[in-house]
Amino acid sequence: MDCWKRATGHSWIYPTLIICANGFFSTMRPSEPFLTPYLTGPEKNLTIEEVTNQIFPVWTYSYLALLFPVFLITDYVRYKPVLLLQGVSFIVTWLLLLFAHGVVAMQVVEFFYGMVTATEVAYYAYIYSVVSTDHYQRVTSYCRSITLVAATVAAVLGQLLVSLADVSYFHLNAITLASVSLAFVCSFFLPMPQKSMFFHRKDVTETLPGPDKVVATVASDRPSSCREDKSSVSAGRGPAPEPQTDNPKPQNHMLRVLVQLSKDLRDCYSSRKLLYWSLWWALATAGFNQVLNYIQVLWDFRAPSHSSAVYNGAVEAIATILGSATSMAVGYIKVNWDLSGELALGIFSAMDAGCLFLMHFTDNIWACYAGYLVFKACYMLLITIATFQIAVNLSMQRYALMFGFNNFVALVIQTILTVVVVDSKGLGLDISTQFLIYSSYFTFIAGIFLIRSIYTIMSIKCRNTSVASESIDH
Repeated sequence: MDCWKRATGHSWIYPTLIICANGFFSTMRPSEPFLTPYLTGPEKNLTIEEVTNQIFPVWTYSYLALLFPVFLITDYVRYKPVLLLQGVSFIVTWLLLLFAHGVVAMQVVEFFYGMVTATEVAYYAYIYSVVSTDHYQRVTSYCRSITLVAATVAAVLGQLLVSLADVSYFHLNAITLASVSLAFVCSFFLPMPQKSMFFHRKDVTETLPGPDKVVATVASDRPSSCREDKSSVSAGRGPAPEPQTDNPKPQNHMLRVLVQLSKDLRDCYSSRKLLYWSLWWALATAGFNQVLNYIQVLWDFRAPSHSSAVYNGAVEAIATILGSATSMAVGYIKVNWDLSGELALGIFSAMDAGCLFLMHFTDNIWACYAGYLVFKACYMLLITIATFQIAVNLSMQRYALMFGFNNFVALVIQTILTVVVVDSKGLGLDISTQFLIYSSYFTFIAGIFLIRSIYTIMSIKCRNTSVASESIDH
């Protein structure tokens, strides 16, 4: 028994296996691609307007309200308690989905799902607190890959059960409940970390692996929520955080940490390059998450699930694979991103806008599916580029801080979009008009970065021309 305790306490393998098992079962949710058909079907009997304008917006509001406090609490309590909280939230979410009825009950479901997504940060941060820096690249690859595999398996399984075995959406949700319950059990076996990134630092000089690692880490499914970014060289050269004393008073220690976080943010955003990439990150992630939240509603509007075959699971599986492939491809593209990066942001954001315009104007469900696949692949390509442009030589603490702050800004923007465009207390637009707004939004993003890229390229050419002419004169 002592040998087992020593092995689990000092080996990186045991916590990696457990956290990967937790990630697999928490992501293996075959019912998720079929949420809208389930809510509007005979099991819940809600209208598409209730789902779109009254229920789904609650997730955005709860996520925004919970993200910042959960981000700090996660670090303060050292991750494992928050993973347990996520497991409880998962179970409550699917118990309510299975057995509760009515608009208010489904709004409570969305609140708890907001808790789930807010606590996702614990999954990605936990492993860095229990393994040495030598294993960061390997364990990151494992943790990311297992969630991609689980998302693909879940989507394929859900589609096969619906199309071939005629399994009801209710039973798909029961399978999901069993899976997230197993994830909750797995989290009990995780070793308790002895350090964290901000409040329980033991090493403040760790730096992240280079961009070759980042490419392998970005291609996960939820935004958004989740996922990590990194920072520019100039920002990374800023003053390192001061080591903490061993036993500071709790109030002073927390205040000191918060002050240091604000200084780190100021230093990071003092880099103009980092500022522009972060601006794209926040704007595009807000739009991407908004599209992901309401794409099933659009599909159900184009091809009502009560009278048409539903292929949501197959489309999500293909989208996950395409997103992973485009993210991996970035690692093999040799481009001067300092010169061409903003141009790529503008061009592919314009492609995203085109896909959304297609989904708005077409009545063909297959065209909607195709537009979604291209839209998601383009976003995953760009977010990978943005990630390693933001990431270079940034310390682990600033890496986590930039990730959290960029996503917080994205969530604020998404909340504004939800309040104005979606919520029944705002404009409460129908789903087709919403996608016209989203396509216009991505057109705006594309315009910003196309103009910026043209300015950057012209400035560099003019500078090179003046340098060449000066050398000729001399």
